Amino acid sequence: MNGWKRSGRGSKVRLVASLEAQEAAVLRGLVGEVRQMLAGRTDDNPADELAVLTGIRTGPSTRPDDRVLARLLPDFTTEDADLAAGLRSLHEPALIEAKDSAATVLLETLPESGGRIELTREQADAWLAALNDVRLALGTALDVSENMTDDDIPPDDPRAAHIGVYQWLTFVQDALVQTRMQVR
Repeated sequence: MNGWKRSGRGSKVRLVASLEAQEAAVLRGLVGEVRQMLAGRTDDNPADELAVLTGIRTGPSTRPDDRVLARLLPDFTTEDADLAAGLRSLHEPALIEAKDSAATVLLETLPESGGRIELTREQADAWLAALNDVRLALGTALDVSENMTDDDIPPDDPRAAHIGVYQWLTFVQDALVQTRMQVR
C-alpha cells in the first residue's frame, strides 16, 4: 500500500487505496481474530431472562480476564466499582456490536485477493474504527508502548516479526486519517 488518495467531488468523493494480496490477507486475518475475540465475550455471557422480557440487552458486569479483550472493552468509569459494573453490563453489548459492525464494513469493502479499495466517508470511518481495534489488540499482545522504538526490540525477540505488521497498520490508519480529514 502506498497510501490513500481522495477521488471525486462533493457527494461523490471517495477515499481510494490499493492493497497487495498479502496485505489484504493479513488485514482480513487480524480483523477476523478481533471479531472472534469479541464474539467469544458475547457467547460467554449467560442469557438474562429479564433482558428477554424487556428487550434490554445486558452484558457481563465484570472486566474481561484477557488483557487484550480488556483493552478493547475498557471500564466505563474507575470512580466506583458498582457503577463501573452496571455501566459495563448496560453498554458493553452495544460497544461489541459497534466494533463488529465496523469490522464487517472493513471486510465487505476489502477485496479478498487485494486490489483497489474505494470508500465513502462513512465506510472510511468504519475502517478507522476497525483498524484502531486491530492495532489496540495487536499492540497489547506485543506490549507496545508509546515510547517504544525499533531499537527497543532485539531481532531475536519473538515479537520482532510482528512489530512490522503493527507499524504497517499504523501507517494504513494514519494515512487514512490524513486523507479523511481532507474530506468533509
